[in-house]
Amino acid sequence: MSQTLLEPDINLENQGSGRWMVVIFNNDTNSMDEVIDILIKATHCDIEEAMIEMWEAHTFGKAPVHFSSRSTCEEIALVIRTVGIKTEVCPEWDD
Repeated sequence: MSQTLLEPDINLENQGSGRWMVVIFNNDTNSMDEVIDILIKATHCDIEEAMIEMWEAHTFGKAPVHFSSRSTCEEIALVIRTVGIKTEVCPEWDD
């Protein structure tokens, strides 16, 4: 029995416009509690996730803390920067 094979419909218009992420960087200014509190406020994550992200930034120098659209990530980064934490908004994947 023969079957008809269908080619996938590929849309190249949005190629390279995938998810974005907010990255925070460790510093010697903010306390661990400050970092946890602002992550909860900015990203609406729970305390466990905020603690893991804080620990990762503290241990490795930086940590991704949120994945979303570029505009949402920029808004979240602005909130995090209000307490003096350096942030970066960048594509999740390098194309």
